[in-house]
Amino acid sequence: MRLALNLFWITCLILTPYGVLSAELTRSQVQSILDATPAGQKASLAGKSLAGTDLHDLDFSNADLSGADLSGADLRGAKLVRSKLIGAKLSGARLNLAWIMGADFSHADLSGADLETLVVSAGLQTLPQEAATFVGANLSGAKVTARFSLYDMRGANLSHIRASADVRNQSMGLIRTEFSQTNLTDANFHGAALGRVNFAFAKLSRANFSGADLSGADLTGADLTDADLTGANTAGTDFTNAVLRGTKGYR
Repeated sequence: MRLALNLFWITCLILTPYGVLSAELTRSQVQSILDATPAGQKASLAGKSLAGTDLHDLDFSNADLSGADLSGADLRGAKLVRSKLIGAKLSGARLNLAWIMGADFSHADLSGADLETLVVSAGLQTLPQEAATFVGANLSGAKVTARFSLYDMRGANLSHIRASADVRNQSMGLIRTEFSQTNLTDANFHGAALGRVNFAFAKLSRANFSGADLSGADLTGADLTDADLTGANTAGTDFTNAVLRGTKGYR
């Protein structure tokens, strides 16, 4: 009997979808916590495990999700406005169309996450008070299509991100990832797909672009002091007025 029970639980672990067994709260329980939080106060889900949970379209505005495990979670369309996600685990999470104005993702793990068509501002341009923070965050291998203008992304790991603009079916104008005026000092873009990405006037001191695809990217006025472009594809890249002092691999 004991052997049969052990085999049963092992089978459950193998067949159960990623993250379901480790989640502490269901979607309805999370919704109840958010609804019960008095106006003017912040809902706290800090350190909670919500791995693999369906959280799409929920409103986490101003909530504390620091250190929470949201790996593999469905956060499509969720409102994370001014939310605190410091050190949160979001690997493999889906954040397509999520609202992230003023959110703090410092040192969060977003490796392999989907970050497409994020809502980053109330208007056409990002205002300074709307800029999210990704200091030291890990976005390696993430799929990215978003406007990160004015963001603080110092020391972020963006290696192997997939951010190249898809020029197909864009008759209404090019939709592309933007890092214009973003602080990317010491950021790691090793092996990243960055074709046609906008880095105009970004701070890129000591950034690592080794092996990255920068074809057609806009680096107008960017500060690339001591950056590493070794092995990068810079065909058609615009370096007009860029600061290239000490840049390695630039031809």
